[in-house]
Amino acid sequence: MLKAREALFGGSAGPGKSSALLMAALQPIKVPGYSAIILRRTYRDLALPGALMDRSKQWLSNSDASWNEIEHCWTFPSGAKLQFGYLESETDKYRYQGAEFQGIFFDELTQFTESQYTYMFSRLRRIKALRVPLRVWSASNPGGLGHAWVKQRFIIEGPKYGRVFVPALLKDNPHIDQETYIKSLQNLDPITRKQLLEGSWEATTGKIFNRNWFKIIEKAQVPTDIFKVRYWDLASTEPAKGKDPDWTAGALIGICQGQYYIFGLEHFQKTPKGTADKIKTVAQLDGRDQEVWMEEEGGSSGKIAVDYYAREILQGFMFRSERPTGSKEVRAGPFSTAAENGNVFLVRGDWINAFLDEAEAFPEGEHDDQVDACSGAINILNSSAPPGKGVGFIKH
Repeated sequence: MLKAREALFGGSAGPGKSSALLMAALQPIKVPGYSAIILRRTYRDLALPGALMDRSKQWLSNSDASWNEIEHCWTFPSGAKLQFGYLESETDKYRYQGAEFQGIFFDELTQFTESQYTYMFSRLRRIKALRVPLRVWSASNPGGLGHAWVKQRFIIEGPKYGRVFVPALLKDNPHIDQETYIKSLQNLDPITRKQLLEGSWEATTGKIFNRNWFKIIEKAQVPTDIFKVRYWDLASTEPAKGKDPDWTAGALIGICQGQYYIFGLEHFQKTPKGTADKIKTVAQLDGRDQEVWMEEEGGSSGKIAVDYYAREILQGFMFRSERPTGSKEVRAGPFSTAAENGNVFLVRGDWINAFLDEAEAFPEGEHDDQVDACSGAINILNSSAPPGKGVGFIKH
């Protein structure tokens, strides 16, 4: 029996991952006080015929457990509870603030963001007298918006931190008609087919960047006296239920002898005032000797925004704007080339996974703000960095 606190049952489609997750959630139901939750990204994902909530009704409808349709919760004679929930928007995680679970189970983990996943650890607790294990277990195929962070957390870093990855393949499930299902999967595009048929975590949709091109270094390894710029890709809309607008991204990048060092990325969704306040705060922390650049959007609104920042927000700073030309892919070309050649280094920080997720999906992903900010900074550095600035460089 698996005893890991954190585990992922993942791989191809069809091996029975969801059923295994439901079985795991039901194991301690005879223990009074036990409480568990199974999460999908949307309520629709939970309620579809054959999905986990429907499956639980097939399994338990003739048992002595009682179902609460409003709370989407099973209560067992012991008093133990199994709830079903969802995290459709980023803020939905706060719906569970104050809740207490000993088992938290994510179905199709790659459909969630990393912050949704890690936040739910704050709900994992028990009283001392409750003799049940604390578990955050998940099931997932490769692919989806969270592919890269899930791969990083379980496949790459998992052994080091005691996170267990249990591979799952279609051939492991003798109850499914494997031959006909394989024929169905053959109709998919090559990348999705490789993910769902072979359970491949290496197949990704990114066309321009590969996360393995970027080298993570410590701050002490960065050359001294390095020339840097802060570049902002602007957006000014807060998230709302059912909506995920663009993000504001500000990249701080330096150059030394043809190598680029990304010190960090500011990445947020705020109102226009909240955005302006944050940009001013970051500028103050960077210092007045730091060049600040901003992409100027087309039309009069772009000119108005830049003028506002120059006069009201960043007055006294070395602030400039530019109106870039060409497509996002073209502007990202020098950035991609430098990364592929091993000349882009990421200074260790908690921003890295979110950036790599976006870069690897670019330009097909839902958002590209961080890539745009980095591309802008690198293009500015290529045109304005003093020759020979910086002392030392990292050898390959």
